[in-house]
Amino acid sequence: MRKKILENGMRGLFAVTACVSILAVVLICAFMFINGIPAIQEIGLFDFLGGTKWAPNNTPPSYGILPMIVGSLYITAGAIIVGVPIGLFAAIFMARFCPKRIYRFLKPLVELLAGIPSIVYGFFGMTVLVPFVREHLGGNGNSILTASVLLGIMILPTIIGLSESAIRAVDESYYEGALALGATHERAVMKAVVPAAKSGILASIVLGIGRAIGETMAVIMVAGNNTRITTDILKGIRTLTGNIVMEMGYATDLHRGALIATGVVLFVFILIINLCFSVLNNRKKG
Repeated sequence: MRKKILENGMRGLFAVTACVSILAVVLICAFMFINGIPAIQEIGLFDFLGGTKWAPNNTPPSYGILPMIVGSLYITAGAIIVGVPIGLFAAIFMARFCPKRIYRFLKPLVELLAGIPSIVYGFFGMTVLVPFVREHLGGNGNSILTASVLLGIMILPTIIGLSESAIRAVDESYYEGALALGATHERAVMKAVVPAAKSGILASIVLGIGRAIGETMAVIMVAGNNTRITTDILKGIRTLTGNIVMEMGYATDLHRGALIATGVVLFVFILIINLCFSVLNNRKKG
């Protein structure tokens, strides 16, 4: 009897915590949309999303966030190009090739990267990456390239940790079967084990993208924060998150609503990314 009461109590506790988590997400979404949608309606959807000028202090003011959308996409794409290959190969090495004596030191170092605050990454970018880009590649150093490299480094712990776990979770029969068919160790890992871990690897990439597109402080410190559209990776841009943080402290009325609406756009981007991942995952299972 006592055991049954305890089980029912724990089941109820788990249900309550799950409901609290769901409620928190619902409240955040409600706040964002209730405060952001009216601003979009007042500005105009196409003027807001497609406008190329952000000038809230002008008369009349302009609230076009297209430069920030493009800037966020540029930097996120750059972070993926830098971080995904390095993170994936590092995860494969740690899961299947790394000697134990090296793994004991390498694993804590990767975990340490995940615990470093964003502001510290930003200082590293300002003092190391910005001068390096300025001296060797041109420009003033605060650029799309610098921010992409920095974000690529920041998403490494997420991609390495989750991808390694996914690779280790693959049943050993995949590896043994490949060896039995005459494959080498390297070929068995790359052709049998890694493809079997695709779902977990894709999840790590999606979480890495979410980290990259949502990063704020480090990006503000190295991206230049120029509200413009450019194809030159050595020039500065501003991201959606950077725009919110830089102006929310003094924004009022429609300006504040436009910044909250910017957060709504960012939320929709993350939602689209997660939906695309779900669709791809379901297709692979099917």
